Amino acid sequence: MKRILVVLIVLFPLVAKAQKIATTFKDAVENKGLSIEKLDGDYQSALHDDSTKAAFKGQEKEFYDAYISLLRDLGTHLKENNFKWGKKTRCFNRIYINKDGGIDYFLFNFKPEEVSSEKEMEFRQHLESFIQTYKFPLSNKVNFAQCSPVTYLDE
Repeated sequence: MKRILVVLIVLFPLVAKAQKIATTFKDAVENKGLSIEKLDGDYQSALHDDSTKAAFKGQEKEFYDAYISLLRDLGTHLKENNFKWGKKTRCFNRIYINKDGGIDYFLFNFKPEEVSSEKEMEFRQHLESFIQTYKFPLSNKVNFAQCSPVTYLDE
């Protein structure tokens, strides 16, 4: 019994860290116990106005292309899972990616009344599924984050 307890104590931090979260900014703070300030401190800005603070300094075009690829791959995932927006849908995303290219946190925010709560929940479920296995096309020496407004639409 002691051995099992020791193994669980040793492995728990690894399992807890492996959790990937897709949620709204509000839910992240109020229900998941996340701090945006802490996340922003733990993940360097991928691109930054001050290039000395950018994780992809000198690779801006490559990063931009990879980020667009991520959004397209998400759109493909949604389409393959029969998710339909029904109209142009504006959203703001902040994506936290580990140095190996795995998405740790994908936070999003729709404008008020942009989507129904049911549509948001369905999107969140598909997004959670997507980030479990998705690998960002570029890796880095540090964890990094990128935010942007996005307009989702059905193809």
